[in-house]
Amino acid sequence: MGLLADLGYDGVGLTLDHMHLDPLAPGLAERTARVARRLGELGLTATVETGARYVLDPRRKHGPSLLDRDPEGRAARTRLLITAVKVAADLGAHAVHCFSGITPPGTDADTAWKRLEEALLPVLDAAAFAGVPVAVEPEPGHLLEDLAGFHQLRTSLGNSAPLGLTLDIGHCQCLEPEPPADCVRAAGPWLRHVQIEDMRRGVHEHLPFGDGEIDFPPVLDALAATGYRGLTVVELPRHSHAGPELARRSIEFLRTAVAKGAPAS
Repeated sequence: MGLLADLGYDGVGLTLDHMHLDPLAPGLAERTARVARRLGELGLTATVETGARYVLDPRRKHGPSLLDRDPEGRAARTRLLITAVKVAADLGAHAVHCFSGITPPGTDADTAWKRLEEALLPVLDAAAFAGVPVAVEPEPGHLLEDLAGFHQLRTSLGNSAPLGLTLDIGHCQCLEPEPPADCVRAAGPWLRHVQIEDMRRGVHEHLPFGDGEIDFPPVLDALAATGYRGLTVVELPRHSHAGPELARRSIEFLRTAVAKGAPAS
């Protein structure tokens, strides 16, 4: 976190995992309080992310999910998300990020959507009580993989106030029918968290800025026009080996892109 603060970032996307803040280990409240103090010392804000690959099951990536065949598996994921809401409240975080998961083989779409809705309801109740929004991310290959899927969920849950959207800019380039800047404008009313990286059409690979196809100044202009005030988190999950250098290059790229998109005075 100190590195990010030194580079001029405003906050962090904090993934609950054994490497950062383990949501399942003893003493969570005390450990969360220490992280909160450190964030305050550095002048950073946070979003709580829940995409750790093996936090619940060391043998199944992202398993069990909210769509798991086993009701106990779904309940374990629900409990993790409720814990994330509590951690987010204690950190003063902007939102809790989550995603649906991949539809299990042999499960029809109606059953999968029903499982997702039922598994999220207790999480949304906890979010309403804590005053922390839940920001669902459309993830390529998941049941909820695009903006249309988010709106299907939102409608089926009766436009629940705590339910918001995590918009991944790269995912927009990857699979949405409209350009990323148009996606940002359309998603504005529901934006609670934003992830950003470069990407190519039809290829779900998170790339450093400049290595993909996205024209970023219009995207950042659109984001500013929505009035969104949460974090925009650089997401390069396969580049941690070059983390410090890419953190520096990324914020410099984004600063330049913002300047290019700003209207002349």
